[in-house]
Order: sequence, then structure tokens, then C-alpha cells
Amino acid sequence: MASPALVKGRPISTAEGFVCGGIAACIAVTVSNPAEVAKTRLQLQGELAKSGTEKSVQKRFGCHWEDYAYQILLNGSRLGFYEPFRRNINKLFGRRPDEQLGATAIIAGASSGAVGASLGNPLFLIKARMQAYSPALPVGAQHYYKNSFHALSTIFRAEGLRGLVRGIDAAILRTSMGSSVQLPSYNLTKNFLVSRDILPANSTWTFLASSAVSGVCVCLMMQPADTALTRMYNQPTVLGPNGKMVGTLYKNPIDCLWKTAKTEGFRGWYKGSTAHFLRIAPHTIITLTANDLIINLYKRIRDNDN
Repeated sequence: MASPALVKGRPISTAEGFVCGGIAACIAVTVSNPAEVAKTRLQLQGELAKSGTEKSVQKRFGCHWEDYAYQILLNGSRLGFYEPFRRNINKLFGRRPDEQLGATAIIAGASSGAVGASLGNPLFLIKARMQAYSPALPVGAQHYYKNSFHALSTIFRAEGLRGLVRGIDAAILRTSMGSSVQLPSYNLTKNFLVSRDILPANSTWTFLASSAVSGVCVCLMMQPADTALTRMYNQPTVLGPNGKMVGTLYKNPIDCLWKTAKTEGFRGWYKGSTAHFLRIAPHTIITLTANDLIINLYKRIRDNDN
């Protein structure tokens, strides 16, 4: 989200930021979904296997409603809550709310990402499982669902609410790591370009350049946790001694990363990294650029009406 210092007029509210961020993310996911499917399949390929025959990835190009709903919850929170969190954290440490501090920006980014990951976890869970499913070229555990509503009801009937929050620890880790650098790197790059008169403040080229840098930072920071999340979401489950459904492969994201490194080497953490970059780079660029454009357009309409 654009820094208030770069946007004239009354700053947008948390609710306004949430809606604008959600709309921007929906635009982005329409473009990035095919690469997301490829990334998911590649991350599950050869799971906990020292060697095996590599199979080609079959892509599902359709972008279903859960993708959009998840993006609204996740990125609406990441973009809408970031600035209020940052300003209040600044106050907590006795600094001016509008002061740009690296440490508080990272904390605010991670915190807003954790909120979004928690809200969107059930939808991300079924999205990952549906993207991994392929009767022709199966990779990892296969979960067949007729549609998103069938997926949610099936999981709830089998595991209750616990099933819908499965992998939430990995989701929070993944999103917090990505969000901790997404907006800080975006705003830092934008402030650098504007303060040195390289590009004007409200230029689309400024938004594109800043979001491109942000996309690279997010991909590098998020990749290992993203692999752990995909595998935890997709692992088979059995009834444990305590009567609760438990994963058969991993206890938590750290256990997943440890077992992956031990069996497949550290390179296993970066399976699908090319597809991940091809997904996260355009997604970040479109989301952050569209978010700034939408906010500026909305503020002009809102402030003129007032």
C-alpha cells in the first residue's frame, strides 16, 4: 500500500484499504493462477523420495471462486492492515506514526500477513488440494473434490473445524515471511525512486519498478515455507490415538522442512522455485501496482464527492 506521505489527502481507512487490496489481488490472481498450479505440482513431485521418475506437470488453468475469496481475505488483510499496524507499532515504541522505520515495517508486514493467512487458511487448503489433484498425472496425495463447496463439507464432516485449520501454522509462517518484506521493500524502493527524482511519485512506472523489486524479495524469503505449506496441506491423514485426524508425514512445518532436507537435500526446499517466481513476480507486480492505482482513483472520487 502506498505510504501516506506519497498520497495526498485524507489517508484511507482500514476498511477502504482492505477492499482496495482485495480488488487488486483478484485482478492479479486471474493472471498468476496457471503458474500457481504448476508450482504446487512441482513442489509435490518426488515428495520424500531420494530418486524417482520425473513426470511432466499437467496444469489446470481455471481460476475458481476460492482463489478470489482467498485473495480478498489474504491480500485485503496484508494491504489493508499493514499501515494501521505500522503506525500503531511506531506509537508503541514512542516514534511518530508517519515515520518510516525498517524494523516496525517488517513487524507490521509479518503481522498483517499472519492475520490474512489465518482468515484465508480453509480456502488456501482446498485450493492447494484441488490444484494437486490429477487423475492422469498424480503427484503427492490425491484428494478428489467435485467443487469447492464439496471440499469444505467433506473436510468438515471428516475432521470438523480442526480439518479446516490444518496447516495454519505453516500458512502463518509462509505468509508472515513473505509479507515481512513485501510492503517494506516496495515502499523503500518507491521512496528511493521518488526522493532522488528518478521517477515521479504517482507514476505507473514507479509502481511497476517498486513492485518488481518487491516480487523478487518475496519469492526469495517465502520459498522454503511455501514448499512446507503445500506439502502439509496435501499430506494424507489418519485417525490418531487421541481420536483426532493427524498427518501421516509431517507434524509441523519445521518437521516438514527437516524431513525434506534430510531425504531430498536442501534443494528440495526450492522445488518449483522457477514456477513460484513466475507466479509471485507478476502477482506481486499486478497486486501492488493495481492497489496504488485503485487507491489513487478511489481517493480522487471520494475527496471530490466530499
